[in-house]
Amino acid sequence: RRYATYRQAMVAAVVTNSVFGFLRFAVMLAVIDGGARTVAGYDEPQLATFVWAGQGLIGVVLLWSPPDLAERIRTGDVVTDLLRPIDPVWHLLAADLGRAGYAALTRFVVPVVVGTLVFDLYAPRRTVTYALFACSALLATVVCFGCRYLVNAAAYWLLDVRGPNTFWTLTSGMLGGLYFPVWFLPDAVAMALIVATPFPSVVQVPLDVLVERGSPALQFGLLGVQAAWVVAILGLCRLVQARGERTLVIQGG
Repeated sequence: RRYATYRQAMVAAVVTNSVFGFLRFAVMLAVIDGGARTVAGYDEPQLATFVWAGQGLIGVVLLWSPPDLAERIRTGDVVTDLLRPIDPVWHLLAADLGRAGYAALTRFVVPVVVGTLVFDLYAPRRTVTYALFACSALLATVVCFGCRYLVNAAAYWLLDVRGPNTFWTLTSGMLGGLYFPVWFLPDAVAMALIVATPFPSVVQVPLDVLVERGSPALQFGLLGVQAAWVVAILGLCRLVQARGERTLVIQGG
């Protein structure tokens, strides 16, 4: 209900994501027009779905967001959050999941519909894929929340998180599969990124599940990687929060 009140912001985001969808897919078409029917295991409909579902997924996982928590830490307003009987990690995670639910009905659906009207998108052949994609998108949202939380929590020590936030903005798009599928890289590099870093679990993995790149066993394996990152990221968030509370110093007093 909170995020549903910002209707103009939702419309602006949907229009922006749709416009960039045309730009991104134009680049993908240039790759396909190079002569190959498939590129890195994707054919043209799969690449179209990868792009347009990816544009919608940006709003669901909230890949980039203002560092609100960092600002509250800098000003000292975070003390109010610490006085509440709810752990700030779980409190903010619950709010973020509510935001993601609303975004799934608006910011995800509209770009996919726009892409469907203009291009030939890939429809999953296996019924179970729809359920797997929903689970993967949920896990991706939690992983992205955890990464953004860690970036914000750096304010306990740095006060100014523009550096970590810039690093997250650049790496999450480049290594996460937003700008191009990580499978465009050598297979060993792509696999290392998926297993050893959380970035592909935010965008690349859900989209691979949706376009059915690989067997059902591979889809379940990708979900397992995401689940492992959920546990690791949330555990790290809780650890960093506990350490941050010990070092918290309010500027001016």
